[in-house]
Amino acid sequence: MSRNYKFYNPEGLYFVSFAVVEWLDVFTRNQYKDIVLESLSYCQNEKGMEIAAWCIMTNHVHLVFRSVQGRDPALLLGDFKRFTSKAVVKAIIENPIESRKVFLLERFRKAADNSSNVNGYQFWRHDNKPIELWSSRVIQEKITYVHNNPVEAGLVYKAKDYVYSSARDYAGEKGLLDGIVVFQYLG
Repeated sequence: MSRNYKFYNPEGLYFVSFAVVEWLDVFTRNQYKDIVLESLSYCQNEKGMEIAAWCIMTNHVHLVFRSVQGRDPALLLGDFKRFTSKAVVKAIIENPIESRKVFLLERFRKAADNSSNVNGYQFWRHDNKPIELWSSRVIQEKITYVHNNPVEAGLVYKAKDYVYSSARDYAGEKGLLDGIVVFQYLG
């Protein structure tokens, strides 16, 4: 089966999840989460990514987004993943206090060696499957799922208390990422 899942509707709203290879817990350090956050902000401001919900967990990211400048959403997500992959790996290499540096880089190198289209280090798994959100009910379900992920993982008691997600925006508070398109659920 092809790992290249399709974004059939270029103007659609999509839910995607993508994980670090081997589900490695890289995002236990805020400095690496901040790279993802900065890249999301860049994609909003420069590449036409409209974000409805997001959450950075220890080893994966959830995102509800659409492309609003006529750009192919697959290319937009690919650019985001390519940039963050390189930037996070570089940050790990340059981090003098990263105790897991050798272990992580070995795992990323091994994943790249097992991939036909990656040289050096592979950071993200290739198996993110976009799901188009086509109704108010489905949008609500996925956004709730994204925001409840840290609660289910036992990181916080209330979704809005997890800093690295858009749950605060949906609770009427200011989140870390500007420009979140908060969906009002239509029953």
